[in-house]
Amino acid sequence: MLAADELQELEATLLPTLERHHLRLLAHGLRTLQAIAGRRSGPLPPPAAIEAWALQQPVIQADPGFAAAFLTQMTSAGTQLEAIAIAAGREPLGLELADLIHWATAAADRRVRPPADPPAPPPG
Repeated sequence: MLAADELQELEATLLPTLERHHLRLLAHGLRTLQAIAGRRSGPLPPPAAIEAWALQQPVIQADPGFAAAFLTQMTSAGTQLEAIAIAAGREPLGLELADLIHWATAAADRRVRPPADPPAPPPG
Protein backbone atom coordinates (compact mmCIF):
# COMPACT_ATOMS: atom_id res chain seq x y z
CA MET A 1 0.00 0.00 0.00
CA LEU A 2 2.97 2.33 0.40
CA ALA A 3 4.49 3.66 -2.80
CA ALA A 4 8.16 3.03 -3.54
CA ASP A 5 9.03 6.69 -2.95
CA GLU A 6 7.30 6.56 0.45
CA LEU A 7 9.30 3.49 1.43
CA GLN A 8 12.48 5.27 0.33
CA GLU A 9 11.51 8.28 2.45
CA LEU A 10 11.04 6.03 5.47
CA GLU A 11 14.36 4.30 4.90
CA ALA A 12 16.13 7.65 4.53
CA THR A 13 15.38 8.61 8.12
CA LEU A 14 18.18 8.29 10.64
CA LEU A 15 15.97 6.23 12.92
CA PRO A 16 17.27 2.91 14.24
CA THR A 17 16.16 -0.19 12.35
CA LEU A 18 13.50 -1.25 14.87
CA GLU A 19 11.96 2.22 14.92
CA ARG A 20 11.93 2.38 11.11
CA HIS A 21 10.15 -0.99 11.11
CA HIS A 22 7.55 0.34 13.56
CA LEU A 23 7.15 3.43 11.40
CA ARG A 24 6.61 1.24 8.28
CA LEU A 25 3.94 -0.76 10.11
CA LEU A 26 2.22 2.41 11.26
CA ALA A 27 2.34 3.90 7.74
CA HIS A 28 0.91 0.68 6.27
CA GLY A 29 -1.80 0.77 8.94
CA LEU A 30 -2.65 4.35 7.97
CA ARG A 31 -2.86 3.49 4.28
CA THR A 32 -5.00 0.42 5.05
CA LEU A 33 -7.40 2.43 7.22
CA GLN A 34 -7.60 5.08 4.49
CA ALA A 35 -8.42 2.35 1.93
CA ILE A 36 -11.08 0.89 4.21
CA ALA A 37 -12.67 4.32 4.70
CA GLY A 38 -12.31 5.22 1.00
CA ARG A 39 -10.86 8.61 1.90
CA ARG A 40 -7.69 10.33 3.11
CA SER A 41 -9.28 12.67 5.60
CA GLY A 42 -11.55 12.54 8.60
CA PRO A 43 -11.89 10.16 11.50
CA LEU A 44 -11.00 6.48 11.49
CA PRO A 45 -13.56 4.04 10.12
CA PRO A 46 -15.65 2.35 12.81
CA PRO A 47 -14.56 -1.13 13.99
CA ALA A 48 -17.52 -2.74 12.20
CA ALA A 49 -16.36 -1.27 8.86
CA ILE A 50 -12.82 -2.52 9.46
CA GLU A 51 -14.10 -6.00 10.25
CA ALA A 52 -16.43 -6.04 7.22
CA TRP A 53 -13.57 -4.97 4.93
CA ALA A 54 -11.21 -7.54 6.42
CA LEU A 55 -13.71 -10.37 5.98
CA GLN A 56 -14.01 -9.50 2.27
CA GLN A 57 -10.28 -10.05 1.72
CA PRO A 58 -9.63 -13.61 0.45
CA VAL A 59 -6.39 -14.06 2.39
CA ILE A 60 -8.03 -12.96 5.62
CA GLN A 61 -11.17 -15.05 5.01
CA ALA A 62 -9.04 -18.16 4.66
CA ASP A 63 -7.44 -17.78 8.10
CA PRO A 64 -9.71 -16.91 11.05
CA GLY A 65 -6.70 -16.60 13.36
CA PHE A 66 -5.13 -14.06 11.06
CA ALA A 67 -8.42 -12.19 10.84
CA ALA A 68 -8.50 -11.77 14.63
CA ALA A 69 -4.85 -10.67 14.71
CA PHE A 70 -5.44 -8.23 11.84
CA LEU A 71 -8.37 -6.61 13.63
CA THR A 72 -6.32 -6.30 16.82
CA GLN A 73 -3.47 -4.67 14.90
CA MET A 74 -5.77 -2.24 13.09
CA THR A 75 -7.31 -1.25 16.43
CA SER A 76 -3.86 -0.70 17.90
CA ALA A 77 -2.67 1.28 14.87
CA GLY A 78 -5.84 3.35 14.97
CA THR A 79 -5.32 4.22 18.62
CA GLN A 80 -1.77 5.32 17.93
CA LEU A 81 -2.75 7.27 14.82
CA GLU A 82 -5.45 9.10 16.78
CA ALA A 83 -2.86 10.15 19.40
CA ILE A 84 -0.46 11.34 16.69
CA ALA A 85 -3.27 13.20 14.94
CA ILE A 86 -4.26 15.00 18.14
CA ALA A 87 -0.65 16.09 18.70
CA ALA A 88 -0.41 17.22 15.05
CA GLY A 89 -3.77 19.02 15.15
CA ARG A 90 -5.14 16.86 12.35
CA GLU A 91 -7.69 14.12 11.82
CA PRO A 92 -6.29 10.56 11.84
CA LEU A 93 -6.97 9.76 8.19
CA GLY A 94 -5.56 13.15 7.18
CA LEU A 95 -2.11 12.29 8.50
CA GLU A 96 0.69 12.27 5.97
CA LEU A 97 3.88 10.24 5.95
CA ALA A 98 5.78 13.38 6.98
CA ASP A 99 3.61 13.60 10.12
CA LEU A 100 4.49 10.02 11.05
CA ILE A 101 8.20 10.59 10.41
CA HIS A 102 8.11 13.77 12.49
CA TRP A 103 6.38 11.93 15.35
CA ALA A 104 8.83 9.00 15.25
CA THR A 105 11.87 11.28 15.09
CA ALA A 106 10.62 13.42 17.98
CA ALA A 107 9.89 10.31 20.07
CA ALA A 108 13.40 8.94 19.37
CA ASP A 109 14.94 12.33 20.24
CA ARG A 110 13.09 12.40 23.58
CA ARG A 111 14.44 8.95 24.45
CA VAL A 112 18.08 9.84 23.80
CA ARG A 113 18.15 13.48 24.86
CA PRO A 114 19.44 14.06 28.40
CA PRO A 115 17.05 15.80 30.79
CA ALA A 116 17.20 19.60 30.69
CA ASP A 117 18.32 19.80 34.31
CA PRO A 118 20.39 16.82 35.36
CA PRO A 119 19.65 15.64 38.88
CA ALA A 120 21.93 16.88 41.61
CA PRO A 121 24.51 14.37 42.81
CA PRO A 122 23.68 12.62 46.05
CA PRO A 123 25.11 14.23 49.18
CA GLY A 124 28.31 12.90 50.61
